[in-house]
Amino acid sequence: MWLKPDEILLKNAFKLWVTEDDNEYFVLQRRRGYGDGGGGLTGLLVGTLDTVLDSTSKVAPYRILHHTPDSQVYWSIACGVTKEEIVQHWEWLQQNIMRTLSVFDSSEDITSFVQGKIRGLIAEEGKTSLVLEEDPEKFREALLRFEKWFELPPMEKLVTYYSCSYWRGKVPCQGWLYLSTNFLCFYSYLLGAEVKLIISWDEVWRLEKTSNVILTESIHVLAHGEDHYFSMLMHLNETFVIMEQLADYSVKRLFDKESFQREPALSDPLQITKRGLEAHAKSEQFRTFFRLPKEENLLEVHESFLWVPFSHFNTLGKICLSENYLCFASQDGSQCHVIIPMREVINVEKSDASSRSLTVCMRGKRAVRFSEVRGYQLLANTIRSRCGISCQSLINHFEDNPEDVTLMVGQKDSSKAVSTEALMTVFHPQDVENLEPKMLKEKMKEQSWNIHFSEYGRGTSMFFTRKTRDLIVRGVPEALRGELWMLFSGAVNDMATHPGYYSDLVEQSLGTSTLATDEIERDLHRSLPEHPAFQSDTGISALRRVLTAYAYRNPKIGYCQAMNILTSVLLLYAKEEEAFWLLVAVCERMLPDYFNRRIIGALVDQAVFEDLIRENLPQLVEHMTDLSFFSSVSLSWFLTLFISVLPIESAVNVVDCFFYDGIKAILQLGLTVLDYNLGALISCQDDAEAVTILNKFFDSVTNKDSPLPSTVQQASAGNNDRASHPKVDISELIREAYEKYGNIRTEEVESSRKRNKLHVIQTLEDTTKQNVIRVVTQEVQFSASHLDSIYNLFKRQHFLCCYWTMKSPALLHHDPSLAYLEQYQLGFQQFSTLFSLLEPWAFCTSKSTLSLWVFRLIDENQDGLVNFKEFCFALDTLYSGSFTNKLKFLFKLHLPPVCINIFVFVFLSNWIPIAAVLHLSSPCSHIRYLLAFTGSPLGKVDLQAYLKQWQNEILRKEETIKDLPRINQSQFIQFSKTLYNIFHGDPEEESLYRAVAHVTSLLLRMEEVGRRLQEPTSPSGSTKSADTVAAATAEEELSAGKASTSPGSSGSRNSPDAGVDLTETQWSFSFEQVLASLLNEPTIVRFFERPVDVHTKLGQARVSQLKLKANK
Repeated sequence: MWLKPDEILLKNAFKLWVTEDDNEYFVLQRRRGYGDGGGGLTGLLVGTLDTVLDSTSKVAPYRILHHTPDSQVYWSIACGVTKEEIVQHWEWLQQNIMRTLSVFDSSEDITSFVQGKIRGLIAEEGKTSLVLEEDPEKFREALLRFEKWFELPPMEKLVTYYSCSYWRGKVPCQGWLYLSTNFLCFYSYLLGAEVKLIISWDEVWRLEKTSNVILTESIHVLAHGEDHYFSMLMHLNETFVIMEQLADYSVKRLFDKESFQREPALSDPLQITKRGLEAHAKSEQFRTFFRLPKEENLLEVHESFLWVPFSHFNTLGKICLSENYLCFASQDGSQCHVIIPMREVINVEKSDASSRSLTVCMRGKRAVRFSEVRGYQLLANTIRSRCGISCQSLINHFEDNPEDVTLMVGQKDSSKAVSTEALMTVFHPQDVENLEPKMLKEKMKEQSWNIHFSEYGRGTSMFFTRKTRDLIVRGVPEALRGELWMLFSGAVNDMATHPGYYSDLVEQSLGTSTLATDEIERDLHRSLPEHPAFQSDTGISALRRVLTAYAYRNPKIGYCQAMNILTSVLLLYAKEEEAFWLLVAVCERMLPDYFNRRIIGALVDQAVFEDLIRENLPQLVEHMTDLSFFSSVSLSWFLTLFISVLPIESAVNVVDCFFYDGIKAILQLGLTVLDYNLGALISCQDDAEAVTILNKFFDSVTNKDSPLPSTVQQASAGNNDRASHPKVDISELIREAYEKYGNIRTEEVESSRKRNKLHVIQTLEDTTKQNVIRVVTQEVQFSASHLDSIYNLFKRQHFLCCYWTMKSPALLHHDPSLAYLEQYQLGFQQFSTLFSLLEPWAFCTSKSTLSLWVFRLIDENQDGLVNFKEFCFALDTLYSGSFTNKLKFLFKLHLPPVCINIFVFVFLSNWIPIAAVLHLSSPCSHIRYLLAFTGSPLGKVDLQAYLKQWQNEILRKEETIKDLPRINQSQFIQFSKTLYNIFHGDPEEESLYRAVAHVTSLLLRMEEVGRRLQEPTSPSGSTKSADTVAAATAEEELSAGKASTSPGSSGSRNSPDAGVDLTETQWSFSFEQVLASLLNEPTIVRFFERPVDVHTKLGQARVSQLKLKANK
């Protein structure tokens, strides 16, 4: 590998390097302790020094130096892993450089020329792959070490590397941590003790920063039940963020099947960089804080002051610019922030250069002023270009509208009218003349908000401050609830940028019939059934349209229980189209992964809730050490935002806080509920009593300020005992939640979410594995520990084809909503690789067609995929089956349609994918093949088909040997050749070959005798001649098969030179005949009954699985 010329002093390296060759301008050297004469104490010391100092010499112990005769300075220009590699570089220098150097007069010119030439070679090599790295030269050297030490497939992309200590027990090992797209790797070499660690990100259970007495600060990684600690990192926070990003990237890509199409930096796993991951992390944090659509990415950040008109002072903060939004957040993040959509901007004015300020003017005579902006001119031009504003139009606008220069705040934007109104206005219109105390208080709330709007603005560019939160805590007026929900959730921006989108969705989804629509119809009348709005066709129809449209928009989520309850409440206060966009904001941004089959998001937030309970309610933790009870109780709190446990008039106040503060509001309220009932929970005797306590508490929660009449207000279940519990006002409960637990930061919640998501997903995966093993273990002889290892190998093989591409067929087939056994399946290529690692016998050919036949045999439904149960059944037969069962398995491999003509296979595999051959047994299979390989989308899961398949498996009777068809001549010849291949490499190979030859000869003679007895009238001479020729031909083909020991040899077809029409002399054998003949050969019986060391075989497969992929 060519290196960036680096100056060294050769006299300091004499003790570590040995000169192998030299000339007037170059020196070829070998690192002492490597190569011939290496090892010993010198090798240990030098190896340790190279590892600790991160020297390339550890993996590239050869180098070439450049020097000139009249200079003491040497320059390293190349290194090599092997002597052959460095000799190639040396010869290239001799042939291309040495002749040219003679024309230069001075040493400086010679050195400049050599350095320029080497830099040119490096630039040419790294033109594509290393252009995005921060330090391409250092990265090339690190990449060389990474590839040499860990022997991963060449497609694996190294992201970054750090020096650190890895704690092996109580002893730290100083070495290097390498973070790649799919693996966490560590290498250390100290005085002959080599430590090498490889962990794939999809196997990580926990990733967190920890500290204790010994390790002041370290990174803890839990994988495979083992704890790994990395400390003494120069940039621990940076390292942890990168690790967290890579683990999250792996989870989203492999488990959630996210393709990152809108994020170019992450769309290709072969091009992941540290810079791209850091940008992704910042964009994610930016979108979460400002509630922006997923399409937005953080492009620029500028520190500046914002003039706050209502307070008459400048506040320090940061301007964040994305494709379509200009946002500002004050330094503490809570004092003030504002979101300005670019579509609202009409002008950008630059003031005098001394203040470095600019004014952004928006529609509705509103403007904001930023000052002390570094690069304010560049920022102004960027905003103009994104808003389509030219300098001339800016001048013209201010000439025509001088009043727009004045800073003015807020008037409400007029929004596009929709065909429906909020259901609450239809079923409970407000009476303006009503002077009841509750209505008067409601009008006072509206007045407070109107004053707030006049000071802080109204609509998309409103200032969000502490006062806004205070008003939220007090309660939002009924008339403003829908508008504020749209604003706080960011749904107002989605709706504004997608005009007509909802109407088109409703039209497209009208009349569709899917599993989701069936579930929606079933749940329509269960959504707030006591509310008048959902006792009429108006409310039911609106609910149906919104849920069906969303299921059509996002088939990945479709419809999930609890979505109907949430959408019902949204429809009460928002127009139908607004309710749809609110549902989009909740499902896709605010509560990610909540509404799917595995409700991962809710489980993650429950884990976050448990952490907060441990931190804030230690008394409760001491009394109830198992907090899983609170997880089961609180599930409905998170899924329905307390709507299912609180009366509707109280629950909407919780929803107000949720749309403003996100999941943080739900966590705060949950802690407050437990804190409020702390004494009763500590004194309860069992879980049932605790549930009763919480239910009574929720029944007692009221909203004394609600203006809704009793016909609209809903009583919670179990309301009979309401009088026995003191009433609690929802506003007081929320106020207490903010006072006691308002210090919970959104950033901490998001960090805890990421940390717990790994554990939740791995727990679900482990549950899936245990369920699969429990089903399979009843029908195989493998132990539970062996099945566990086989499952891990099977799952890893599934993921190995997903690591380096976004469009792997395995990813497309992985569906967590399927039955446990169907979640992970292998295609033929994956199966063939894993089968070659686990097969009990050694085959003489690396590309044996036997794996193809095994695959076709166990793929019972002919979908081109094999699940874990099918794979285990095959292995169990080959490992632990009786002699008869093993032979029956091999026999069935050579029966149609499993065994196809070998010439057809070879011919077809040259021009169509290998997997295509799997489906060539019937016309229906041809159609299935075409659908599979032309990319036609697979339909919905047919539950009836699964039920029928399970019923057939239950009713299926045990197959007997008499049920097997007879094997014909060509099939029997191939069967015999397969036996030859199985025996290849065995210590008793010759004895086994002779035994097979003896059995073959015996069976042929038996068939010849049988044919003569069946045809007594035929001329004896001709019959004998034909039979003798057939037998001789068969024996010749078998001999050729034995000599080549290849299943692909020409023995499987009839010889055209036989001189006899063999179609008239075809013979066949039954399985009983073959079995009886082979049972008479003790050598063969011994071979098949020889026990297999399963533990050793699985261990070897685990070690070789990645290496096999790397060598391909």
